[in-house]
This record gives sequence, structure tokens and C-alpha cells, in this order.
Amino acid sequence: MTDADALDTDGLTRREALKAAVAVGGAAGLAACVDRLDGADPIPGGDGPDAHPERQFAWNDHVRTDDAGNWQLPTHQTLLYLSLPGDGPPSDDDRTAVRGALDALDEAFAWGNDGLLHSAAYSPSYFERFDGPLAVPDDVALPQPTPLADYETPEFDTQDALVHLASDRPDAVLAAERALLGETDEVNGVSMSASLTDAFSLDDRRTGFMGVGLPHEKGDGLEGVPEPNPIPEASPLFMGFAAGFRGNQATEEYVAIGEGPFAEGTTKSVGNWRQRLADWYGEQDFDQQVMEMFSPGHATEELVEGVGTNLGDDSGIDRFLDSVVDDAKEYGRVGHAQKAARANRDADGDPLLLRRHFESADDDIASLHFPSLQRSIDQFETVRRAMNGVDATEATPAVRQRVNNGILEYIFLRHRGYFLVPPRSLRALPTPGGDAG
Repeated sequence: MTDADALDTDGLTRREALKAAVAVGGAAGLAACVDRLDGADPIPGGDGPDAHPERQFAWNDHVRTDDAGNWQLPTHQTLLYLSLPGDGPPSDDDRTAVRGALDALDEAFAWGNDGLLHSAAYSPSYFERFDGPLAVPDDVALPQPTPLADYETPEFDTQDALVHLASDRPDAVLAAERALLGETDEVNGVSMSASLTDAFSLDDRRTGFMGVGLPHEKGDGLEGVPEPNPIPEASPLFMGFAAGFRGNQATEEYVAIGEGPFAEGTTKSVGNWRQRLADWYGEQDFDQQVMEMFSPGHATEELVEGVGTNLGDDSGIDRFLDSVVDDAKEYGRVGHAQKAARANRDADGDPLLLRRHFESADDDIASLHFPSLQRSIDQFETVRRAMNGVDATEATPAVRQRVNNGILEYIFLRHRGYFLVPPRSLRALPTPGGDAG
């Protein structure tokens, strides 16, 4: 089946057609996208890499916010997993090609949700191609990915690089992708001197979306979503609640590496979780969902209305961090947020992780991509292990490894990878010592 055959948008709403175009990608996806966007304003152009932030992950000041000031991630997102040939370090020609391709994106697109946000990140396997240690501070770790629970059986992403594209303009994401993969020699009026595929091969491509109403629109017929479609139309996520409250997120300044050649970079964990929501919607009433997503206290105090936007810019979870075991004994269940947040705070109570998760319908399966930014990968691992709720399972037989234990009964890890996001000046195949080549 060709891309054109796969992309039959007849009968779809405009939003559904645009999501389908991004999911399919390629020339067919871009053509369908442009057709649906006929008459739209041109995509704003960029001013080159020197005019864009040194932090590749500096997105917060360049996206929309809701009425409470929460950052709204771009609607359309694509992840490109890339591998270098052979076993040794890349060549100077490889580095020149990657630099040229990424610099062209900064010339072609404004840095923002109405243009294009993007980053290039590198795995531990990439840095193992070189001799010598990674030149990061002692408190920054970039290990190979590992299972973080007894029941996890993911496929680990050990490709060399990950390029993340995001925009409210699906035509921007698709055009950028085609240019990076060598399918066109021009993008948004800018000539491409090289493409990523001059150095890399594309190992995997994953897509997703974020926005109020999109999970409900996309949920019909997806594996993992029961029928009739129960996802609230006001929800930005398949599980029916808002997330990413600004007050519960680390700042970009906090997660940035502070010194050394990779200063202004960060580490990035990206997991992909399959969702199976028949029991979530079929067996749990609203109060039970609130208990398992947030905390039992959120339900008993009736803190959550609808999808939870009434919470404003802070979920209020910090009040319930010390009651996990007591809640397990009293209510026979504990909350996902209260378990994780216990480990997601420093000594001053500040969040450690900046989460930028978004939903996916790749392969017609309801799933979640979970990018997390933090200064060091071990911080992510500590928070993820806290999700296991071992102390709750030891407190009462009502809470088991994956039952009544937050949302673990409904999500299943398929992929996880760890990456270093270098500063923009080192984003083209850096050496472990921080040389730009």
C-alpha cells in the first residue's frame, strides 16, 4: 500500500485530516496537509541558528499558554530515531552534513509553535563510539536504559540520535521532516545544503498530537479505547484529565546542565506507553479515577471538576505526598501523581523533571509518548521507580503491583531511550569532550 492509499481523508474533519497527514508523513502527507490548509498564512521564516536559543529545549517562552498560564505543547509532533553506519565515530563530512541540515531548519522556520520547535539529542551508544568519557559534571548521568520495574519488558532505543519536531502547523512538521530526510532540496523557501540522511539512516519514525478534544476525535476505532468512545471531549489526554500543570513542572533553567562544554544542554528520557483503557472507563467511576490519577484526597475533598482544568496551574498534589501508605490502607488505592511526586522534588520542594508528554495513534493503538527533561537521567529513574508504589503494596493486599496502584494497570511500556540534548552550538555530532568538530 502506498502513502497515498493510506491517506484517505474523505469524510474526516479538518483536524482529523491534518493529524492523519502527519501520521503518514512523506510527500503524500504533505500534499494532503497543504490541500486542507489552502488559504492559510505562510509559515513564518527563521533568522538562523545564531538568533535562536542556545538551549535547544527552550520552548516554554515560545508556545501558547492556557488561561492559567500552563504551557500548551505544539499540536503536531514527530520523533525521528536515527542511526550512524558502522561502529566508529562519525566523519567530518557527516558532521558538516548534520550541521547544514539543522542550520537550514533555523533559517527556514521561526522558533515557536507557529513555526517550528526542534531538537537533536544523542544516546549513550552514540558517545560510546568515541574514546574518552562524556565531559559533563559529576552530578549528570547518561546511562544505557534499563528496566525500572520487574514487569517492564520494553524495547530499548539505543539508536545514535533522536530529532524531535513540533509545531501547531502540521505543514511545518511535514516539510521539515521531508527536508531532513533528503526528500526535497528546499524547505519554506530555504535551500538545503545537506540532509540528515547524508550521515544517518532512519531507524524509526513516531508521531503524536496534543490538544483539547484531539484524543476524543482520534479515539474512535483505536486499539485500547473501548466503544462507545468514552474519552471526554474537553480532555487533552486519552485518560480524561489535564496534566502538565506549570506549578508541578521543573523550569528550563532548573533542568539545564550548569557547567562544562555541554552547559545549557540537558538529558532527555523518552518512553512510549501503550494504553488499555477498557477497565479505566468501564470499571472505575469518576471518584476512583481521580483517586488513581491524582490521590484519594483529591476525590474525598472534591478538588477535581471535569478534566481538572479547575486546578489552575498547580494540581495541589504536594499536600498528599506523605499519605500514600495511609491512603492505601484506608481507601485500598493510591494515586499516580502522589506516588511520583514524592521523588520528583528537591530539598526545597522544587520539581526535578520537565515533562512534555503527548498522545499517539501510531499503528492504530492508543499510546503515550513521554519525553522528560532533567539535569541527570538518574533523577528520572528515581521518579519512575517511585511510581511502582512498593510501600503501598506492602501496606495492604488491596494495592498490588499493577492493581489499585495509580495508573499502572492501564499503561504498558513499549520503548524507552535516554539521550543528551547538547546546546545548539554542539548539536551536530558532538564528541564526548564537547568539541563541535
